[in-house]
Amino acid sequence: MQRVRKGRVEVAGTVVGAIDRPGLVVLLGVTHDDTPATAIALAHKVYGLRILAGERSAQDESAPLLVISQFTLYADTRKGRRPSWSAAAPGPVAEPLYDKFCAALESAGAYVARGIFGAQMAVSLVNDGPVTLVLDSDS
Repeated sequence: MQRVRKGRVEVAGTVVGAIDRPGLVVLLGVTHDDTPATAIALAHKVYGLRILAGERSAQDESAPLLVISQFTLYADTRKGRRPSWSAAAPGPVAEPLYDKFCAALESAGAYVARGIFGAQMAVSLVNDGPVTLVLDSDS
């Protein structure tokens, strides 16, 4: 996830999700052993993490989030020159967990803009800091 001043995602030249004020862009990868409980817990962690100005959270600031699915986060590049995507959950498993993650944020009161699951997307953002954190469901 990245702390941003603004961000947007386009599909085929059309803006499908955007935040126009300080908030977070979350690139969400799902692996095989993630569960709905994992998605909910991670959403609450992201929303409550105090990484905005003044050590405040997105929840404290009512800051918007732009959530984009990104299976490439699970690329395995240890062998050869072609990444393996075997650690990424397939779409029928990952998409409901992506939706669950976003819904958990919305249930907590967050404004959530989204990309389109599985689409070829153009993501643009203005990173603030820069601040980029990796959160892993294993930890």
